[in-house]
Amino acid sequence: MSPPPPPASARFPDAPPSRSGSGAGGPDRTAHRPGAPAETSTETTARLRPITDSPRTQRPGTVPGPAPGPGGERRTASVSASASAVSAGRAQTSAWSPLAPARPVGPPPPVGVSLPDPALSWSAMAARPVMVAGEPEAFGGRARLRVGPRTAAAAACIVLGLGLIGGAVTGSWLTDDGEDGALGDHFATAGTLWHNAPVDQLFPPTVEGTGAGPGGADRTWTRVAVAPDSGCAHAFDPLLQKVLAPVGCQRLLRATYTDATQSYVTTVGLLFTKADPVAMAALAHRFRTEGLDRRADLMPRPYAAKDTVAAGFGDKQRASWTISVLTDAPVVAYAVSGWADGRSADVPQPAADAVSAEATTAPAQAGLGNEAQGLADRIERRLRQSIGTATENPS
Repeated sequence: MSPPPPPASARFPDAPPSRSGSGAGGPDRTAHRPGAPAETSTETTARLRPITDSPRTQRPGTVPGPAPGPGGERRTASVSASASAVSAGRAQTSAWSPLAPARPVGPPPPVGVSLPDPALSWSAMAARPVMVAGEPEAFGGRARLRVGPRTAAAAACIVLGLGLIGGAVTGSWLTDDGEDGALGDHFATAGTLWHNAPVDQLFPPTVEGTGAGPGGADRTWTRVAVAPDSGCAHAFDPLLQKVLAPVGCQRLLRATYTDATQSYVTTVGLLFTKADPVAMAALAHRFRTEGLDRRADLMPRPYAAKDTVAAGFGDKQRASWTISVLTDAPVVAYAVSGWADGRSADVPQPAADAVSAEATTAPAQAGLGNEAQGLADRIERRLRQSIGTATENPS
């Protein structure tokens, strides 16, 4: 058992020391006034706050409390009981809820002295933790959900995001509808060009083929004959006629060209069908997946005009060909080429194979694949330009 602490007089004077000189509060006139009665230690002590052990001079193992009484004895039992009660209250408050007020800093108040409730102070609001999630709060006998500012902000972001997504979806629907309408007008306009567009617009007298020849050489084709618009009878091999039957035949336009040296002749044609976009897409898919554009028994026939260099251009003179099924217009474009001197082609070769650098067949070595492919591409390009012009400026 540790010895009792020394009396208060051994650590602090019973009365405050007299102030002299010119300090911050001025001279102590009561202490120097002549004839003034001296204040007793009891009155002085009554005016001062009870003195407790400073946190720096407090001995380990002791609990701060009021100053010792007149008999020099501490109220150890009451102070210990008060400290235990305060500690128990703190533990109960900390375990009850995270909303408990912050712990006071410093020693507990002396016995008999009541301090203001920290919960009623403005500083107590800063001591409370910030709520980041909803927590039930008792109110009027019912539980009420308490939502923090971050939760409210997250909910607002979700609502805003859903609104933006909905607007984007709606906009895409509107855009798709507009694109479908424009595509329908484009498709319908293309189907009328066979009687609305002039011949020279679809089959110009001269066609320039920059880089269209073998090895990137330039080509120039001159029109030698234009066939009258007609049906599709006898214009295709029987099997090709059967393949094209599902899309129908509205009109067939054809023209025959020759190169600058008049060594080759090429017939280019535009078959205007009766099909809708779905049927044209189905036909294009079949040609692509079944390789129908490479079969020698599915070739278009040439247009041989009398009194021209193409007069002897018959079925046996067909050396290379190409077929293109359009999906944005009811049109099948094709071209077939051969020698202008009436030479027969023993083994015709599709243009897609004849333009290859590794091809060694006679049509490939002569450049007949380039003749068919180059002229067909440029006539198809002019067709698309005519469709665009007719769509922008309807009559």
